[in-house]
Amino acid sequence: MRICVYGAGAIGGHLAGRLAKGGADVSVIGRGAHLEAIRERGLTVRAKDGELFSRPRAATRADELGPQDAVIVTVKAPALPAVAAGIAPLLGPETAVAFVMNGIPWWYFDRHGGPMDGRRLPAIDPGDALRRAIGVERTIGGVVYSACHVESPGVVVSEHGDIRVILGEPDGSLSARAQAIAAPMEAGGMPCPVVADIRNRVWAKLMGNLTTGPLCLLSRRDMKVTLADPVLRATAVRLADEGAAIAAALGQDLGNASEQRVARMTNTAHKPSILQDLELGRPMEMEALLLEPLRLARELGVPTPTLELLVHLAAQAAQAAGCYQRAVA
Repeated sequence: MRICVYGAGAIGGHLAGRLAKGGADVSVIGRGAHLEAIRERGLTVRAKDGELFSRPRAATRADELGPQDAVIVTVKAPALPAVAAGIAPLLGPETAVAFVMNGIPWWYFDRHGGPMDGRRLPAIDPGDALRRAIGVERTIGGVVYSACHVESPGVVVSEHGDIRVILGEPDGSLSARAQAIAAPMEAGGMPCPVVADIRNRVWAKLMGNLTTGPLCLLSRRDMKVTLADPVLRATAVRLADEGAAIAAALGQDLGNASEQRVARMTNTAHKPSILQDLELGRPMEMEALLLEPLRLARELGVPTPTLELLVHLAAQAAQAAGCYQRAVA
């Protein structure tokens, strides 16, 4: 099965390594020194279950690779317009595109079945670029749990053994095409369940971003250090409560587990991706991770006073660093 990973950073590199081990014909699209190292020396993934080495085809443009059986998009949300502009050469008549990303996805309300069915999210997909270039009919939703980083060009380190990718169709079906992507992932050592409730899984992952992202961004410290402060830990619990309330208003029950959710993070010496982006001066995923949930809360009448305050402060910090340009809505 020909699978292209669009976005060969830390997450994309890890998934590419797993797919290659699982027997897929893997290619990656990326940029910079990391991509050049993959081209010249191959891709190394250092994980808790051992070291994976592969030589995926590496390209900066889709037209260097041609049509694929599936594409897995792992870029950060600010890069999605570039994906929309460049993905066409990868798409054959039956090519599925799995968006394995953080935050509220552009397709969230498509094939939703609820009162907001078909609603557009212009902050996530400006000008419907993804909708026109790829379309909902090709789209598979996905989330990934894999704390990892690029240690050096061509080398990705997976920081712990609690890893998985979760795939699901927007309409809730358990499709053969999602299973076809999951199979080499599983064979490569990455658990990859295909589920009927992908939106619930999106919110479960987003809760971590809402709970620790703003706090760690403002403290400039990892989760373990930040949450060691009892005041900040209590604030994290309030953030988790408010995030769960937004999810519930959208019909997604995450359970009443804010204390336990935060407790699981207190021993994790990992910097959230949004803080990593700030430190590296990269565009930050403010819209998908923080601002879109806040907009939905306002529209649905869900009180989020702690989230409002910290998201606005985080947006100011991101703007001051030149990593986020849009005004807070």
